[in-house]
Amino acid sequence: MGDEVIIEQNGVELSNVEEGPTGKEKIDIEEDESADDRPAWDNKIQYLLSQIGFAVGLGNVWRFPYLCQRNGGGAFLIPYLIMLVIEGIPIFHLELAIGQRIRKGSIDVWNQINPLLGGVGVAMVAVSFLVALYYNVIIGWCAFYFFNSFQAPLPWATCPGNGTVLECEKSSPTAYFWYREALDTSESIEDGGGINWKMMLCIFTAWLIVCVCMIKGIKSSGKAIYFTATFPYVVLLIFFFRGVTLEGAGDGLAFLFIPRVEKLADPIVWLEAATQIFFSLSVAFGGLISFSSYNPRKNNCTRDAVVVAIINSGTSIFASIVIFSVLGFKALTDSRKCLQEFQVVMDNNVPDFASQNMTVTASNYMDLWGTYNTTDTAVRDFNFGYCSKEGNLNNAVGGTGLAFVVFTEAMNQFYPLEMGPFWSILFFLMLANLGLSSMFGTLEGVITPLRDAGIWKWRKEFLVVLLCVVCFLIGLIFAQYSGSYWLDIFNDYSGTFPLLIIAFFENIAIVYVYGLNRLSDDLLYMTGSRPNIYWKVTWMFLTPVSMLVIFGATIYTEATRTITYKGWDSALGQVVDKGPYPWWGEMMCYVLICLPTLFIPLVFVLRLTGLMPYRGETLKAKQKRTVPGAISKQNLVTDSVTSVSGSIAAFPANGVINPASTAL
Repeated sequence: MGDEVIIEQNGVELSNVEEGPTGKEKIDIEEDESADDRPAWDNKIQYLLSQIGFAVGLGNVWRFPYLCQRNGGGAFLIPYLIMLVIEGIPIFHLELAIGQRIRKGSIDVWNQINPLLGGVGVAMVAVSFLVALYYNVIIGWCAFYFFNSFQAPLPWATCPGNGTVLECEKSSPTAYFWYREALDTSESIEDGGGINWKMMLCIFTAWLIVCVCMIKGIKSSGKAIYFTATFPYVVLLIFFFRGVTLEGAGDGLAFLFIPRVEKLADPIVWLEAATQIFFSLSVAFGGLISFSSYNPRKNNCTRDAVVVAIINSGTSIFASIVIFSVLGFKALTDSRKCLQEFQVVMDNNVPDFASQNMTVTASNYMDLWGTYNTTDTAVRDFNFGYCSKEGNLNNAVGGTGLAFVVFTEAMNQFYPLEMGPFWSILFFLMLANLGLSSMFGTLEGVITPLRDAGIWKWRKEFLVVLLCVVCFLIGLIFAQYSGSYWLDIFNDYSGTFPLLIIAFFENIAIVYVYGLNRLSDDLLYMTGSRPNIYWKVTWMFLTPVSMLVIFGATIYTEATRTITYKGWDSALGQVVDKGPYPWWGEMMCYVLICLPTLFIPLVFVLRLTGLMPYRGETLKAKQKRTVPGAISKQNLVTDSVTSVSGSIAAFPANGVINPASTAL
């Protein structure tokens, strides 16, 4: 294959070998896409919605606002946007480019770039599988709340038993409903407690929906994405107008966005900004590669990467406005309720307090407590936990605590109260759709590589059904009464650290193994222009260095702390620190980190030793394949529109080539 063939025709030498170190005269055979039976998107909008739906997920709504509030408010946007520019967008672009160029799933993409790197693709599939196991459980939780929203009053509006259920009285109606009625959570991870049948049915429903939507691949999921990717924005817009008109919304937004610049000196703030950018874009799952592989090669993936990344970050900021306008309202409402309760205590226990028409306010309640706490035990023992509006905002939470407890409680207080079911239906339907659109991309990161690599040779429908059934059965571990503890383990370790390792190898492999020059040729062929200085500097230096810094900081953080977990204490009616995991729980954390990443060195060794040879054709081999024509060394005529990605069209001086005389 590497031998040079020279033919003389009309006095002109024709050769099938590229000449010169610049690579400008190399031959690149582009497969005939018209003869390719690979599925394709119906249109560009469908593709962009799928990428947006995959990137924009639950973390945009319930994690970013929490990180922004905890790490300096508006000041957090500075490291966040910097990391978006030097880390998020460049990696995102790489994945779209290689998927579109090779038009295969992640396993075949890496095999074709270099068979020694085939483990990177396998690692992507492993991570996507592990994340899919628990991510759909959250959709099942949303389904449970959605189904329970069709009643008035809502079942989490008040405590049951008219004050006889102490667990609820010590906590709140929403917390009690979440931990006892929904999860029926056990006291610790060691107490499995059997299967929660309600959760099992909801998880089954979630997997059934995913299976139906994906049964025909992008032909079916592409239709569903029109709703699942756009509906959350409709709901966010509705909640935006409702939220900003609530009393106290301004306090929440001020707390969120007024910069606390001193936080920028904390390295943890920069670490969390980089981590959030990295994971919120869904890079290193393989789903981006799979989705872009269904594109025609002539598509501006550079523009797509920038547009989707900006929309993803814009959604996070917009969701923060919605969340904290509502939390500002809740903080004010809780503060007033607390002060009213203290007013009652003072009226009933302090002589002459009521007769003098004295009023408890946000500015004097602590002075009153300091004056009277020594004379009355009821005053002394009063719980001021929710009296401070600022304190309530400082205690904002993320994750499931925000969605199923705090935000749900805030919606209970929207006026008119009779509209509670309406707001609840909208909110949990939005969360379910955010999860579903991300699930489509996550499972495509498993299905497409298995089929393209020839591991699964039967109909795609059978693979989708089998995968959903297997995931449901394994996912029953999350339907246990201890299921929420297991979900925390998977959420903290399966979809975080491994992605960082995979993306680092991905960046190094494409830029330094496949080659930046070859990648530039490919982008010229696909988009009509070569990458500018921004892309080159980030790919070669800034992006890998930033990932190394995060990698080192994460290792240091994990190595210097004991892995502990939190759980629900029914006696206290609150979440408490449960201490370290049992030994097998800690081992599971390390397994989830190491299992996907071990495929990278494992495949490398197996390929290097010849124990698992790659029998396909690499991309470099394709680029050097002989064409049914010839290239003139003396009279190369380059077409800038159709001959890039390493391909040069060259013709004899008379413009005519006799096929019979040029068969190589």
